[in-house]
Amino acid sequence: MPLSVSIGHSTLAGLRERNEDFVGMVTPNDPELSTKGLIAAIADGVSGNEGGREASEYTVRGLLTDYYATPDTWPVTQSLDKVIKAINSWVQKQGSVRPELAGMATTLTAVVLRGNCYYFSHVGDTRLYLLRGGALTRLTTDHVWDRPEMQHVLTRAVGLDTRLAIDHGMGELRERDVLLLASDGVWSSMTEYDITHALADVAMGSWDASSCADALVKGALASGSTDNCSALVLRVDGLPEENLRDALSVSAQLPVPPKLKPGQTIDGYVVEAVIHSSPATLLYRVVDPKTQRQLVLKTLHPDRAGDPHERSAFAHEEWLAKRVVARFFPQVISPEQKNYLYYLTTWHEGETLQQKLDVGAHFTAPETVTIGEKLVRAVGALHRRSIIHRDIKPGNVHLGTDGELRLLDLGVAMSGLEEEEPLNAPQAGTPSFLAPEQFENAPPSRQTDVYAAGVTLYLMLTRHYPYGEIEPFQRPRFAEPVLPSRYRPEIPLWLENVLLRAVARDPADRFETAEEFLLALERGASNPVPPRAAVPLAKRDPVALWRAVATISVVINLLLLYLVVAR
Repeated sequence: MPLSVSIGHSTLAGLRERNEDFVGMVTPNDPELSTKGLIAAIADGVSGNEGGREASEYTVRGLLTDYYATPDTWPVTQSLDKVIKAINSWVQKQGSVRPELAGMATTLTAVVLRGNCYYFSHVGDTRLYLLRGGALTRLTTDHVWDRPEMQHVLTRAVGLDTRLAIDHGMGELRERDVLLLASDGVWSSMTEYDITHALADVAMGSWDASSCADALVKGALASGSTDNCSALVLRVDGLPEENLRDALSVSAQLPVPPKLKPGQTIDGYVVEAVIHSSPATLLYRVVDPKTQRQLVLKTLHPDRAGDPHERSAFAHEEWLAKRVVARFFPQVISPEQKNYLYYLTTWHEGETLQQKLDVGAHFTAPETVTIGEKLVRAVGALHRRSIIHRDIKPGNVHLGTDGELRLLDLGVAMSGLEEEEPLNAPQAGTPSFLAPEQFENAPPSRQTDVYAAGVTLYLMLTRHYPYGEIEPFQRPRFAEPVLPSRYRPEIPLWLENVLLRAVARDPADRFETAEEFLLALERGASNPVPPRAAVPLAKRDPVALWRAVATISVVINLLLLYLVVAR
């Protein structure tokens, strides 16, 4: 479904002769709603003459028009920044060339709702509030002098100076969020309690946005406001499925947290332990003090904070993780507030398959089949969501104490859910688990995941790799896989044939899908997979064949030469 927002506004001059406030909004349909979003703005003109009204109206109208003329490839905040600064130059110039407009300037607060995010730009003392879950948060900071007697004097405004510093911010949207843009005539005369109460009625649906805006303006005047009063209320009624572009935009804005130690907190979550540290990412076990629930917090390593590619990859991982809602994967948890780049997932007691192998765990054939069925089901669940994992290995297979198997780490996963960039890393993953065709730069596919799952089960059962261990940057040659029964003679023949088919060198000889692999494991000895026919040498190793032919030819020629000379 598309983004759905209810909007209402109200503006009155109050006791002033002129209303120098101006509010405006644009609510486009698709495709503009998806690419650019909905924009709303409020401005409060600053001047003792007609210049104040002209500045506020021109600024809002110009912003609403020119924002949609910016390239779709620009981030929202970049588009707002470019347009507002161009308007600032125009407003300041008008004040200098037209004496009757001298000193014209205006405050400005604008908000864009696109996808699952809000973006805002702000200068002056108009305000933006967010009501979520009954709690009111002011998102903007007033640009006024901090001395008590000068708190009505602006330090920043559109048209006030040639160089304009604009505050930008963003955050995630949730259904029933209510946003309020208000001029100082409203917020200075009403308590936050009154504002919260009015917006809460909108959030609960007992009041519409227009009635709320009108009540706020009239309430401010009734409370003694002598200024122009304006309010613009937006209620989020429905959200579309989060798209990757918005996820990337959020990741570009949020700071990477510093390295954390047990006992430290981040957004209210208390760090209990460092689970894993790599050059690219950090994993912590944290606890939510409100619920005492243990969670996993994953973030970028601070050394990678300035790498836009790492940020994009991390955002892509989080975006995919939110879509794999199934018992085979840790589930993403949305924090109440998020001030840093990270994401949270459920924590589950247990160990990875690699951890069990490292301490000498021995797996029988029936145990391997049971774990294999769960693993292949997890792989199939990914593939049905058009996601290729690309790094299936024992270290990413978690065996929970609750009996569930969970597939971890979507850091290099590839998805067909969005337009992918050209694939430039077909060999992303762990070399020993990469399918042979990937060393020839073939793109990853469902069958490459099937191959990695097969190698994982083969290693689990035999503690060896079917083609030997492959080191990074090594260009291996694949002959025939070693029979698992060479290492474990007690392995049933049917299971051996299943594993050999899963790790077949040629994709044509491999299971086509995870479901086919699962069916072979479930049928077992009752309907076994037939052994693979012997592969002719010409197909198995054509280079070796022609090398043998050349060697035999040389030997025959030497023999003939010897016979001729001997005569």
